[in-house]
Amino acid sequence: MARPPTAAQRRVIDAADPVTGRLRGTEAQLDALVKRGLAFRHPRPPHDHFLTPTGHRIRETAPEEPERSAEQAADPATGVFAAHVGGTQEAADTGPARAREVHSAWQGLLELRRMTHTDGATDRPCGWERAHLVQAAALALEAAGHPPEAGGSPGYRVRATPQPEAVAVHASDGEALRACAITLEGAGWQVGEYTEPRTRARYVLASPRRV
Repeated sequence: MARPPTAAQRRVIDAADPVTGRLRGTEAQLDALVKRGLAFRHPRPPHDHFLTPTGHRIRETAPEEPERSAEQAADPATGVFAAHVGGTQEAADTGPARAREVHSAWQGLLELRRMTHTDGATDRPCGWERAHLVQAAALALEAAGHPPEAGGSPGYRVRATPQPEAVAVHASDGEALRACAITLEGAGWQVGEYTEPRTRARYVLASPRRV
């Protein structure tokens, strides 16, 4: 097994931006992480440093983590922030502070798209989104202002499916479902509306668009 990062390196990794993986540290710390394959220096100005997939995995497998809410713990890849996926018994936080967090996370995701696509495009999902389908789709919906189903209030629910690179989106009625589909399509997802054979309930199947 590879030697684990030092305590100082671990602190730099843990402090990385939860969405983009952008790092802050001394040049020596950042260079050491690059040499170990845990970070890379972006070729475009201002040449910031970001976690590699290996660095992200180390960040996700922290030996000790502070206690977090059930919603945050549902997706350790996002660390501090987790989008509302819907279907919770507790009411969803929709206050101003949450709105700022969602906006910041969405802008960070757009920046991640720009950095990781060779053409710098932001109109289609990136690798992180394909690895975290439910969170990515939920973030797109929440950032667009759609309410999640929570605490007895109607809204969207995003769920994983057996199909590769596809999530199912459910909503309280046909109009809300179509609105979710329009939002996801605008965020770079391919969408289609289907009927569940047993319940006859309508749902949207969404997959990240590649081109």
